[in-house]
Amino acid sequence: MDLHFDPLQYRYPSRRRLVYGRRGMVCASQPLAAQAGLDMIKKGGNAFDAALAAAACLAVVEPMSCNMGGDGFALIWHEGKLYGLNASGPAPALLSVDTLKQAGYTEMPKYGWGAVTVPGVTSGWAEINKRFGKLSLSQILEPAASYARDGFPVSPVVSALWNRLAESFKKELSPEFYEAWAADFTIGGRAPRAGEIFKYKGMAETLEELGRTNCESFYRGAIADAIDSYSRKTGGYLRKEDLAAYKAQWVEPITTNYRGYDVWEIPPNGHGIVVLMALNILEGMDLSAGHDDPETAHKIMEALKLAFTDGKRYVADPRAMKPTVEQLLSRDYAAKRRALIGSTALEPKPGTPYCGDTVYLNAADGDGNMISYIQSIYCGFGSGTVLPGTGIVFHNRGNNFTMDETMENCVAPGKKPYHTIIPGFLSKDGKAVGPFGVMGGFMQPQGHVQVLTNMIDFHMNPQEALDAPRWMWTGEKKISLERLYNSEMADKLTRTGHDITIPVNSLEFGRGQIILRDDDGTLCGATEPRTDGTVAVW
Repeated sequence: MDLHFDPLQYRYPSRRRLVYGRRGMVCASQPLAAQAGLDMIKKGGNAFDAALAAAACLAVVEPMSCNMGGDGFALIWHEGKLYGLNASGPAPALLSVDTLKQAGYTEMPKYGWGAVTVPGVTSGWAEINKRFGKLSLSQILEPAASYARDGFPVSPVVSALWNRLAESFKKELSPEFYEAWAADFTIGGRAPRAGEIFKYKGMAETLEELGRTNCESFYRGAIADAIDSYSRKTGGYLRKEDLAAYKAQWVEPITTNYRGYDVWEIPPNGHGIVVLMALNILEGMDLSAGHDDPETAHKIMEALKLAFTDGKRYVADPRAMKPTVEQLLSRDYAAKRRALIGSTALEPKPGTPYCGDTVYLNAADGDGNMISYIQSIYCGFGSGTVLPGTGIVFHNRGNNFTMDETMENCVAPGKKPYHTIIPGFLSKDGKAVGPFGVMGGFMQPQGHVQVLTNMIDFHMNPQEALDAPRWMWTGEKKISLERLYNSEMADKLTRTGHDITIPVNSLEFGRGQIILRDDDGTLCGATEPRTDGTVAVW
């Protein structure tokens, strides 16, 4: 039988069930990655080894979303304490407003070296492994290297996204960068079909080098030298001195309490704080009418819009931010923002808080360890800039800077950009409830808020919370509404003043994973119906 079906066509509705286990669980957007992670626990590793194995596999099997040339963040629950890791990198020493203007740019570029900041993800892998891992990094990266060398069958959603990018890159990348990208990531210039086997020996060798050197090679070794040489050759700004100076940073997670649950996020330069600000606004609102009530949806949309507008204005490298985290999360400030919400859609503007494409995965083991982990190269295949023959794709996180020198998030050497990828974590009364996340650019805080209200306010189980239809604010009064909503929802929101559009497919509404743990140690997992995800369980 021909297995190359249309990967996005289904004649009948399909639904997923909750998955339970006790010894170990890994939820990821691709089955091979989730299974590779679970194998680490079966070999004597822990949840952190599992997460890293899954993350490395995702760099192979979902290469448009993440790669060794990207960034990562983690929230880690270990022995009753939550730890945060920021593995995002700063702008290189040569990247500034002046150098970009000299290159002819009037705004931050999306592709090419002008969008590349120091990649942090592999330093993050090494830090997690050194501090919390049980297995060697070589053991952890071996499944990913094996899939790269021997090949893997491309999954349906990955194939669709890959094909979309292969077509657009022919027009958007310079010929030199397109040829280098196509040599590593296409089959004769086309994307692989669903079910087709794809291999890249160069990426396998890179992963093995990273394992042997505990990722040191990327920053202070042979890989760093190769990056420096190629950047110089092709007009880039990244140098081995930038790489050698970098190390992923352990940070203190930030939190707010929402209806009895402590919700945790990574502090800026990420925009997880947007989730917490939105929840602070919603804390004082009645959402009892339920998920499918247009008035309830309107309230959540308005709260999210206000929080997001503040986030986009104020979130930056924390050294450059003017308002503090405490000011942005002030309950008094939330009350002021809440008072702006009425019965009609508003045009959101930043307040004054001064008072007096990405992959997400999670894992848990039988010893109580849990991790919420996310990594990304931002846009599909990032900057479109690859290190030929290595499988390394450089992200385009620099695109989130601005060239407006009056703004805190203006590009400057050594400065980290506003960052969209955010892992989430829930606890209650000092005990871990579990990791959650929804990937997808600027959809991420919106997905977090919707999944959390689904579980906490609307009493949905984790799978229902992921299955439920979603919406996405795209600016001004514009709301994209998933087709799963009924026509009454769209009609009533339109009459409330929202500018409603209904996209053809659901890929833009995020891809999430959830693991919850009960007091007896039983794990309950759920995975996103909008992607190829699975829950691997033991």
